[in-house]
Amino acid sequence: MMIESISAITLGTHDMQRAVQFYRSLGFNMLYGGEMSSFTSFRAGSGYLNLIVQPDQRRWSWWGRVIFYVTDVNAFYDRALAAGCRPATVPRDAEWGERYFHITDPDGHELSFARPLRSSA
Repeated sequence: MMIESISAITLGTHDMQRAVQFYRSLGFNMLYGGEMSSFTSFRAGSGYLNLIVQPDQRRWSWWGRVIFYVTDVNAFYDRALAAGCRPATVPRDAEWGERYFHITDPDGHELSFARPLRSSA
């Protein structure tokens, strides 16, 4: 048996209203929940990005990065800037064959928006 795909990722938040506004500003389509909910789900391609409220005493540190493929990295970067976000990097081509940039959400979760580079072969 093989693992076929990731269905969803769930990220903790201390402020659902702020988190929902952030993800909506980037163009994520909300399917369930909302700013006053304790659980919210967004469409992310064929999968889902979920948010769940966590108590103030629960803290996390750097845990990794979620990578989302987008149709146009530069256009998505411009959208993030227009939404008032401050990406950690500018779009660039990586040696592993992707164009990408990183951004951190209001709860400290690192996100990467990427697209495979076309092969020159």
